[in-house]
Order: sequence, then structure tokens, then C-alpha cells
Amino acid sequence: MVEHNSQDDNSGEFVSGGRFINTDDPFPIDPDAPVEERQLTIRALLVGCLLGAVIAASNVYLGLKTGWTFGASLFGSIFGFAILKPLSTAAPRWLGGGYFGPKENNVCQSAASAAGSLGLIFTSGFPAAYQLGLLGATPRDDIGRLFTFTVCCAFFGLAFSIPLRKFYILKLKLVFPSGVAAAYTIRSLHVGKNAARDAKKKTKALILSFCFAITLRVVSEYAPGILWDWHIFYTLNRLGWNGIIAAESWGWIWEWTPAFIGAGMLTGINSSYSFLGGSFLAWAIIGPLIVHTGKAFGIPAVTSIPGQMNYASMSLTDPINHPSPRYWLVWPGTLMLLCTSFTEVACNWKSIYSAARVAMGALTERFRGDSFEKTDAEEILDPVPPEDQVPFWLWGGVLVASIIVTCIVMGVQYGQNVGITILAIVFAFIFSFIGCESAGRTNINPVTSIGNASQLIFGGIGKGRGYSVQRGELLNSLSGMLALGAAEQAADMIGDLKTTHLLGASPKAVFCGQLTGAVVSIFMAAGVYVVFSTAYPCINDLSYTTCSFPTPDVQSWRAVGVAVSSSTLPIPPSSGYTAIGLGIAAVISVVAKHTVVPPKYHNWVPNFNAIGIGFIMNICTYPLAMFFGSTIAFFWRRKFFNHYEMYCFAIAAGFIAGEGLGGIVNAVLTIAGVSGAVYGTTIGCPGGLYCG
Repeated sequence: MVEHNSQDDNSGEFVSGGRFINTDDPFPIDPDAPVEERQLTIRALLVGCLLGAVIAASNVYLGLKTGWTFGASLFGSIFGFAILKPLSTAAPRWLGGGYFGPKENNVCQSAASAAGSLGLIFTSGFPAAYQLGLLGATPRDDIGRLFTFTVCCAFFGLAFSIPLRKFYILKLKLVFPSGVAAAYTIRSLHVGKNAARDAKKKTKALILSFCFAITLRVVSEYAPGILWDWHIFYTLNRLGWNGIIAAESWGWIWEWTPAFIGAGMLTGINSSYSFLGGSFLAWAIIGPLIVHTGKAFGIPAVTSIPGQMNYASMSLTDPINHPSPRYWLVWPGTLMLLCTSFTEVACNWKSIYSAARVAMGALTERFRGDSFEKTDAEEILDPVPPEDQVPFWLWGGVLVASIIVTCIVMGVQYGQNVGITILAIVFAFIFSFIGCESAGRTNINPVTSIGNASQLIFGGIGKGRGYSVQRGELLNSLSGMLALGAAEQAADMIGDLKTTHLLGASPKAVFCGQLTGAVVSIFMAAGVYVVFSTAYPCINDLSYTTCSFPTPDVQSWRAVGVAVSSSTLPIPPSSGYTAIGLGIAAVISVVAKHTVVPPKYHNWVPNFNAIGIGFIMNICTYPLAMFFGSTIAFFWRRKFFNHYEMYCFAIAAGFIAGEGLGGIVNAVLTIAGVSGAVYGTTIGCPGGLYCG
């Protein structure tokens, strides 16, 4: 749904613990550091791709759980250093030895970032398509088509990021907080009299947190009611408080999830508090109210506990007159996401227009030979030597090859018209501006909202061409995923190029690292999705009443796909009116933030993107965990800033990656028939039913 990687930020400077750090200019050269003769190395690519593969697995897991994914920048920076620094001193040069500096570390981190991306298309569009019966019986049956479609998404954003780099990084000097955090992390590992000591501390913290998270995730599978989920309200019900079982029914459960405690540590209090606020509004106030007034309906829970209900069903038997609370709440949540994202774009339309003008003008000059006249404001000086810049033939060749492959795949495997495919690519390029603009200013990339907007456009095209409902749903879903993939990749890659800019590294070397990582992402993202789908069929099948994965992005994606392709609008009237009201509130909030609220108070403006996610997600464990993590980080930063600066990012990155990889291990154990569901205990689980 969104990608959010670092502390809340709202100005032209990166804010850390009340300290303002200049993010515009490259770091000064360390006079004591050796010259890095090699930035693009085989060892950096191999280690980066390996680390990115771990993050790719984690992101599919996290995306299916909450719709949130996290970039590999910090994880790749620290873990890459932990692997390559000892190797550089212990091994002979022919076996990977030799000086390892911050610029090569940047290449390793960028390869990891590219390899860890693209998970969102498998946590939104594809599960929705299977739920609607638009593809084969199972993802395993469609593995070839999944790989080829991922190829279509893997390189557009990569190519788009190069012409956008000059404008967003060199001209507008947008912050890209995740890129800045990675740059400062890499520099702290390599530069300074205490660099070696600090690097050991950060590396140790990351490794320990990673091992703790993966161990807890796997072991807790065999005792989930004790080690993972604490069903506090169920316990109170057992002690005699009968009415409190309603809180359990509405998903108020505490979960010891390292990934989302770590996510809260990184995202900051604005996003996490808004996320919890949205969940409370939806699942503690509006949800019970619409059930009480007969606007939505639950079904008895399978636990047979008196009074316990299931309000999370997504049955579409009669969605207008007999919706579940989960279905009813999807529409206000989705509209809040769309209104927030595109109001942010509208408030920054001048810079997006200027970026598009510069990029299109440069392309026209290349292909037609016309001299593109830039205004004084559009003249951009590039400090990178020509030999280190990404040549036009390289990024342009990647773009052209991607267009050709996409047209072939979409036509042969999905029966889509070439003209519509080209139009989808054009919109993917336009939406990449939105992704980069949003990520650069707020560190939030609203890629699911971008995909939903593309769905709306191509849903209208499908209706205009007289497509059947099913073909129209497939068209808008595939086109939306192309836009989502391009926007996700472009924002990730330009964030890496921000790191490159600050470190004074070679954009050409980093681009080659990103290309290598993108190849890995194709196989990792699709392969991990197949593993999870095999272990947990409920991801792709609406007939299950409960599922370990709430899949909020999938619900939003399917809702938009159905709405824009159906002959009638499948929205309960009361849900629609509420959606309009909250959508207007989101617009007013964003406009006020940009016009009347001083920048120093922006963190106090509710984040309607996060509020919308709280509505769509039918379980409250993750907003509670993120609230917990961000609160710890807030006071840690205030009271012990130096300690926080040393350990916070490393611990959070280890928590996120460790739980994600632990989820993969659990999926494999499930497929092998030796999971906690078979051999685990149900102590602490409601009704004595396994709750892992």
C-alpha cells in the first residue's frame, strides 16, 4: 500500500532527534581514505543481491500482513558492510579481497534495494485477480506467467529514475529520508576515528536483532497463544467478564511482532499514531455502530464462544444489502488513500509539471535533434564527471527493451491490445513522477493508490470498448500493476541515487548494481508469493472465513477492480456517504498542511494515508505494535540520542528482515506438514483452536 522507511519528515532537511542535518550537498572528501578504484565489483553485486533476496521474502510476508513494505537500504548498508569489510581484509584480491569503501558499499546497498523490490504486485493485484477468478486455479499453475509479468514491471521504474534524478535530487533537492539515512549510515561505518568501533556495534545489533526475530517467529508458531498473540480480552472473558468478548471479535489482540515494532521505530509517531487512530475509529467506533444499526452484519465465530463474532468475512453474496463490516469499511479506507495521495500531488503540481517538462524535453532533444530551451530555473548543473554518469544509450536501451517485452507478454499471455499496453506504460511513467515526488517529500510512496488510480482509468477504457466484466477487471488489474511496479521501482531507485549523490559515488556503477538486483527481484518476489500461496490458500480464496494474512491491499485492489468494471456500483449507500465525508476530510487536512500549518507542526497533522490503512486492515495487532515501537523510539531519541543514533536503525532493520524470513521458514514448514498447526499447542488460543 505504501512504502515508508524512516522517521517522519516534512521539510527540506532531515530531522533526527531534534537535530537538523543538511541533505543537499555531497559529503566532504575524507583526506585519510584511500581512493576507491573499484566501485562496481562482483562481490558487492553478489552480497547485495543475496541481502535483497532476504528483503524480497520479508516484503511479500509483510505486504500480505499489512500492505506496508520496507526498502533494503539500511539492511543492505549495514549487513553488506558486515560481510564485505572482513572479506576485504582476510581474502586475497583474486578471491574478493582488497579495499572496501563507502562507494562500493553504496553499490551493494543499491543492488539489495533493487532485489528487494516488486513485492507489492504480489500483495495487491495478483491475489485480487485470483480471488476474482481472472487467472488460473492457483499461482503455482501460473508460475510462468507470474515471472514474465514481473519482467514487465522490473525495469521501467529503473529507467525512469535516471532522467528524474537531475530534477528531484539536483534541482529540487528533495530529502528522500531513506536515502539520506542510508548515506549517513554508510558514512558512519567507514569514516571517522571511531568508525571501526561503531561499525562493530551496529553490525552486532543488527545480527542479534535479526536472529532474535527469526527465532521468535519460528518458535512461536508452535505456541502462538503464549509467545506471539496475547488474547487479553478472551482471557478476561474466561475470568467472568462476558461482554468483553466483543473486543476480541473486533480484532483487538496484542501481538509480539518484531517486524512491526521495528516498523514503528522507523516510521515515527505521525504515521503510527495515525494508523492506530484509524484502526480505533474503524474497529472500535464505526464498526460496532454500523452493526448495531443494521448497516453491516457479522457471523458467529468458529470458536463457539458465546457472543464471539466474525466481522472480517469478505463474502460478496449481497455486498450492498448485507455487507460485512470489513467490506463496508474498505470503501472509506480506499477513498481516503486516493484523496490523500492525489491531494498531495495537486499541492505540488508545479514541481511535477516542471519535472515532466524537463524529462520530455530531454527525450525530444535526443530523438529529434531539436534544441530544448530550458528556463533559467530548469538549468541543472550535474557535479558527476561524464564518465560516471549513466549514458543515454544504457537507460534508454533498458526502457525500449522493457516496452517491447511488455507489449509481447501482455499480448501473447494476457490478450491485451498493444495500444492499450502502450497507454498503460505512458501512465506508468506519469505515475512514477507522483511516486518520486511523494517519497522525496514525505518518505511515503502511495503505490497502491497509484495502482488504484490506474485501475480507474483503464476500467473506464474497458467499459468504453464494451469489454465483458471479467475482461475489464483483468485489464484494469494488469494496467494498475504496471503503474504500481514502475512507481515502486522509480522511487526506490531514486532514493538510492540520493545516497549516491551524498557519498559522491558513481551513478553509473549504482545503476548497474540496480539492474543486477532487479533480475533477482523477478524470481524472488514471484517465487515467494507462490510459496505463501501454497502454504496459505486463503490468500487467494475468499471462501475462507479466517486467514493468517489480512491482505489489506488485496481488499482495496479487488474493491476498486469490481467497482470500475461492474454495471452497478457495489457499494452500500451508508458506506459510500461515509467514504465521501472522510475523503473530503482527507483533502482538507492535506491542503491545510500545505497552506496554513507551519512546517514545524506538520507532524501533528493526521496522516490520512495511515488512517485509511487502519480502516482497510481488519485486525488491530499491527497498528498497536507500530504504536509501541514508535513510542519507544520517540523517548529513546529524546533521552539518549547518541545511543539511539547508534542502534535504532540497525535493530529495526534486523527485526523487519528477521520476521519476514521467519515467515518464509514457517511457510515451508507448513507445506512440509510439520508446522505449528500440526504439532503446536493451543494454550492461550480462543476456544482451544490453533491461532498461529
